[in-house]
Amino acid sequence: MLTAVKGTYENGQIIWHEAPPVQERTEVIVTFLESEPSAEHSSRKTGLPNQSGIRFGSLTGKIRVPADFNEPLDDLSEYM
Repeated sequence: MLTAVKGTYENGQIIWHEAPPVQERTEVIVTFLESEPSAEHSSRKTGLPNQSGIRFGSLTGKIRVPADFNEPLDDLSEYM
């Protein structure tokens, strides 16, 4: 079982932000996250241009959900 617990690595020690869910000796995997990834580095990693200019709600009014969206599909009527 894998469980994620957040913490901060500082001066050679991990400071937990919450208590780990186990008390006995257990193997752990530690993943280090970058503090401030540079725009050039993140773009190079994904191959995509930096998307920081996209704003929430920019597609408001441009996408429409059909009125019968939640209705059963005719193709599946024999199974219902």
